[in-house]
Amino acid sequence: MTTANDYPEGSLHVWALAGLPEVQEGADLAKLIAGAAPDLRDGDILLVTSKIVSKAEGRVVTADSREAAIDAETVRVVARRGPLRIVENRQGLVMAAAGVDASNTAAGTVLLLPRDPDASAVALRAGLRSLLGIEVGVIITDTSGRPWRSGLTDIAIGASGVRVLEDLRGATDAHGNPLNATVVATADELAAAGDLVKGKAGGLPVAVVRGLSAALGGGSARELIRPAADDMFRLGTSEAIREAVAQRRTVRSFTDEVVDPGAVRRAVAAAVTAPAPHHTTPWRFVLLESAGARRELLDAMEQAWIADLREDGKSAESIARRVSRGEVLRKAPYLAVPCLVMDGSHHYGHQRRDTAEREMFVVATGAGVQNFLVALAAEGLGSAWVSSTMFCREVVRKVLDLPDDWDPMGAVAIGRAAEPPKERPPREASAFITVR
Repeated sequence: MTTANDYPEGSLHVWALAGLPEVQEGADLAKLIAGAAPDLRDGDILLVTSKIVSKAEGRVVTADSREAAIDAETVRVVARRGPLRIVENRQGLVMAAAGVDASNTAAGTVLLLPRDPDASAVALRAGLRSLLGIEVGVIITDTSGRPWRSGLTDIAIGASGVRVLEDLRGATDAHGNPLNATVVATADELAAAGDLVKGKAGGLPVAVVRGLSAALGGGSARELIRPAADDMFRLGTSEAIREAVAQRRTVRSFTDEVVDPGAVRRAVAAAVTAPAPHHTTPWRFVLLESAGARRELLDAMEQAWIADLREDGKSAESIARRVSRGEVLRKAPYLAVPCLVMDGSHHYGHQRRDTAEREMFVVATGAGVQNFLVALAAEGLGSAWVSSTMFCREVVRKVLDLPDDWDPMGAVAIGRAAEPPKERPPREASAFITVR
């Protein structure tokens, strides 16, 4: 019998466990494994395929279709292409088909993942301790694909008695360079190593790792799931678009955080993909990145607005109230003024046609502004479109030194929202649809 000292430093022994019977519902996995491997010892780590855990826990269910089972296990759809769905399942894992498996199970049934894989690992570890009097680590594994990488590998979906992550931040490498972002997914690496000896079709659902007792410790596979706030790739394409549109709200209170000009330019790049008549480009965006430029424009606009209101006979109180509505522009750390240009428009010499021609360009500009606002939301920036520049276009053109044929179409206040936006009243799409 080999011992841990029989292996050279820096080496592991990984082998698949033979002799396990077909697992049925209600089976005592700890007893089955202890019977097949009575020589397990302290410090060993067991890699257990989730399928046998699911079978023992009765997670084999009758399903008219696998799709219905996937629907039931799905929390959100991340991406979809044809019949393939990448989803977040009830265990918090993002994987194809929610982990629902129609293989290695009777016709007309599907196999679901363990309801709580971490709890399953805890129970199996406690059972082996009771039967064999040893302390081992247990990792429940499942097969998963990976973004940007072809092929499948096993990952840890449940764990007990194993440090699933090894945080090396604060340490240094062999050259003395600081490690600032290195956190190793030890449990996933072990799961993949076990898959090499278990195989996908070899009927060997359990592997043992010996020689890595240093990986034992407290931990759960939940730690491997990146928190939503830290996940830069949380959304699939279709969901990202829906989420950005849903998050697009009018923000009227901003922090003092400086806005990244690059983010605004990326939003402009999205804006100019909007449709436009006659293959034209009717959008122009004036970006006010200096506080002086913003102040000069808003002061001039305010004076023009006050003069107009006085001419309309408004009281001082009414004027002050109306002017205060423009405070959202003053408080924003960044302003953009979208403008309409009619380059490439047709002149018909007929009022109805010429009016319709301008309306086409106005609609195209509105589409560009909407793209701009949604793209800002996708960048994590709040915005408020305010129409005020449309009421004093001459003043805006003069202050910003714009060509006479640039028509300012409002102003967009941009910044980090100082507080969560208020809930939008529900809008049922059906209320805005007429079908003929």
